[in-house]
Amino acid sequence: MLVPIVAAALAAASFGAAAQNPSAGLEAYPSRPVRFIVPLPPGGSPDTIARTIATGLNWPHPVVVDNRTAGGRVLAADLVAKSAPDGHTWFLTTDNIVAVIPQLEKTPYHPLKDFSPVTLTARFQFLLVVHPSVPAKTVQELVALAKSKPGSLNYGSSGSGSAQHLGTALLQYMTGIDMTHVPYKGAVPALMDLLPGRIHVFIGAANQLLPQIKEGRLRLLAAAGAQRSPLLPDAPTIAESGVAGYHFDVWSGVLMPAKVPPPIVARAAADIAGVLNAPATKAKLSAQGIDVVTSSPQALTRLIQEDYARWGKVIRATGIKAE
Repeated sequence: MLVPIVAAALAAASFGAAAQNPSAGLEAYPSRPVRFIVPLPPGGSPDTIARTIATGLNWPHPVVVDNRTAGGRVLAADLVAKSAPDGHTWFLTTDNIVAVIPQLEKTPYHPLKDFSPVTLTARFQFLLVVHPSVPAKTVQELVALAKSKPGSLNYGSSGSGSAQHLGTALLQYMTGIDMTHVPYKGAVPALMDLLPGRIHVFIGAANQLLPQIKEGRLRLLAAAGAQRSPLLPDAPTIAESGVAGYHFDVWSGVLMPAKVPPPIVARAAADIAGVLNAPATKAKLSAQGIDVVTSSPQALTRLIQEDYARWGKVIRATGIKAE
């Protein structure tokens, strides 16, 4: 009978040592390649961030980017949520996956319970533009025009519940204007109808709109974020233009499954931040309209909770529905 007693004593001692030394076991992490799931196709900004992290980490095992687009973002998120909580499965999430989609449809994962937030990685600059035929050169003029002709202005998006849809719905909600939503299957088709003037208003990613703005094919009214875009420092924000409190951008971050040991989460967060905050990396990504922003796991947890509540209020007030 001594063997079970000794085994139990050793287990208790081991547990106590781990509790006193939160870093215990970190020397063995990662013990195999890390699978970094990106729920979007290669080439976009989130994929660029994931590959920047994967190639920049000097770990004994590689971080392998896995673009999981089949079945949409929900299935990719659920795959991560149901993975082993050992730190070897990562997810490059965008805010709508955890703050918007679960409020538009029933998802197999719970955004606030089924993940271990690791770190924020970036914010993407969005801009408010109009077709040059629209007689508005400022946000205030656009609001006045929309109020004088309810429903006459069309705005595009890459689909119901998409970033472009939410950003414009928020603007309408805060100003009391009424514009007609025209959803497309992606931002590129929407842009193709914006350029000839078939739709009038668009809130889109800076890296997609900058070439058209510089060529005079679109008129820039304002930056959508809380601060001015470093790419267009002379352009005011929507908030500065009279819509106090308005701010909209899209963020990305890294998640792991729930219940990953905190030391592993902290290790990954610190090392990812080290890669992204390197001056050369920040400059390269900024030129693409990607603002590197890292955080603690706790700060990302709070951000997800805050955005979930914020967008829930907007979705309920505006009646946004899933496609």
